[in-house]
Amino acid sequence: MLRIESQRGFTLIEVMITVAIIGILAAIALPNMMRYQAKARQTEAKTTLGGIFIRQNLHWAENGRYGGLGEIGFLLSGGTNRYTYRTGAAGSAGGANANVTTPGTLQDTLPAMLGTIEPEGATLAWNSIGGFTATASANIDSDVVVDQWHLNDIKIGMQIPDSDDAV
Repeated sequence: MLRIESQRGFTLIEVMITVAIIGILAAIALPNMMRYQAKARQTEAKTTLGGIFIRQNLHWAENGRYGGLGEIGFLLSGGTNRYTYRTGAAGSAGGANANVTTPGTLQDTLPAMLGTIEPEGATLAWNSIGGFTATASANIDSDVVVDQWHLNDIKIGMQIPDSDDAV
């Protein structure tokens, strides 16, 4: 008579424990991954505002005043910009933001979602002979918080966001 070897494999309980452990690890890792992705996306705003800073200073050296995005010759590279960038009004009078924008991919969805692109208390974009402030706004993780950064003529504003969408 032939003897049948005992079958080998995993029991249902062992498989269920393994699946539960993987689920717990995924639940811990996913929020951290989303936060790191949002922090990486904020680099776009910082880099672009740095480029605007350089162009504004070149424009001031040539014309004795700061200008709007079109005046300073600033163009965004690539077609996947997440942020909407603003400077003050163009012309020698300058002034507060007159909807002088360079749109990001979310420009059309932000006003519909929030009613306004700038969160309450956020820094406004403006120009004058003596200074400028440029802003970057986006909703980088599709929630109700807008990520907003600003940079002025003395390079203040790049370390801490006006409102942080990556926390």
